[in-house]
Amino acid sequence: MSMEPTDNETIETLPAFGLQIIQPRDGYRYSLDPLLLCDFVKTGTSARIADLGTGCGIIPMIMARQAENATFVGVEFQEVMAGLAARNVAINGLQDRIKIVCEDVITLRKLYPASSFDLIVANPPYRTPGSGRTSPRAGRDRARHESTAGLEDFLTVAKYLVRPGGRICFIYPPARLAEFVLRAGELRLAMLRLCMVHGNPKAAAKMFMAELAKGSRGELTVEAPLIVRDGSGGYTAEAASILEA
Repeated sequence: MSMEPTDNETIETLPAFGLQIIQPRDGYRYSLDPLLLCDFVKTGTSARIADLGTGCGIIPMIMARQAENATFVGVEFQEVMAGLAARNVAINGLQDRIKIVCEDVITLRKLYPASSFDLIVANPPYRTPGSGRTSPRAGRDRARHESTAGLEDFLTVAKYLVRPGGRICFIYPPARLAEFVLRAGELRLAMLRLCMVHGNPKAAAKMFMAELAKGSRGELTVEAPLIVRDGSGGYTAEAASILEA
């Protein structure tokens, strides 16, 4: 397993988390979304955590820095990206705490019994097949568009994998919030927290973050919106604190 980036890759640093991350030069590259989700999650006492659709492995690696006693499984169905995630885990010395599994989420039942995890996180593909413009860069469409697994599949598998009383945290576009709430309700997953993410103070929400619970009840808390950039285009204090951890 090569630890060095190839000519078709770049290596980025996240000093706040002490991480180096190899990414495809022209393929799918992570955005701010996984960093926002990691801050939203608040791992607490969760000991075993799964990330559905891990990409380059950024979410479990950041969370490994946040929760030193937790262990992680990162699930990625694209073989190339799963290999990249495994390399990233290795170069950051996290092999003993993070396992990368190349598998489609809809087949995870064959690998893990029910209630195997305390917490499930996901930044899954969000465009339905045929929607949105096609990306000319390899890997981006598969990372953004639902293929074999859609939103209902991700939620169903998350419910299966998480223990009773465990939590499920997603980041997803507001255009699909109604569908998200409907599917979660059908699965009897209680929504506990909701946070809308806005690019600037005047912009419509660009993403939402939600926390669901399996086998528990509680009133929904709609948190103050997260504004990423201020009126001048710089990061807000809240966004900067997340980036700088």
